[in-house]
Amino acid sequence: MLSSIGIPGLILLLIISLLLFGPKKLPEIGRAVGQTLNEFKLSMKDLTPDEEEKKM
Repeated sequence: MLSSIGIPGLILLLIISLLLFGPKKLPEIGRAVGQTLNEFKLSMKDLTPDEEEKKM
């Protein structure tokens, strides 16, 4: 997905988000997105069977 956006697109997204949310809110938003992705990854890991369970 990121490869289709390219560097100029990422810079444009960063500038727009900086204008919309301001410099004080961006770290909070980034932290929330990171926690959400981490929780999603953990829940997906729980749903998929482990390699050891596949062998048994």
